[in-house]
Amino acid sequence: MTVQTTDRPPLPPFTAETAAQKARLAEDAWNSRDPARVALAYTVESEWRNRAEFVKGRADIEAFLTRKWNRELDYRLIKELWAFHENRIAVRFAYEWRDDSGQWFRSYGNENWEFDEHGLMRRRIASINDAPIKETDRKFRWPLGRRPDDHPSLSDLGL
Repeated sequence: MTVQTTDRPPLPPFTAETAAQKARLAEDAWNSRDPARVALAYTVESEWRNRAEFVKGRADIEAFLTRKWNRELDYRLIKELWAFHENRIAVRFAYEWRDDSGQWFRSYGNENWEFDEHGLMRRRIASINDAPIKETDRKFRWPLGRRPDDHPSLSDLGL
């Protein structure tokens, strides 16, 4: 097994600027909906709690994300820095998606992240709630992929 030792800046200890940068990089990766790309941001032995599911290691992360994005269609995510300290970051987020029947949802949550010295996430704890919404109530309407820089933040949207 190859262990990644290449740094993924920004590295801890975080400042307000670098923590916000790390949150945006994570948002961009997740909006790619590319499980292999996203998994590379985590240590080989990374541990997750996502809702009530426990995931360990990059292979399981990639499998989890593949299942997620096969179920959560037209996924668009915004993350916002909540707090940081040394090698830890807390974010709040919301994402919109639809199921295969066409029902739209907005999922709200919080994540706690812990990073190793190379800037890889070794622990992710996520709490998430889903709220059904009407298609007309969607707020995340940019083309699939990276959120445009001029798109409102969660705070700007009142979320």
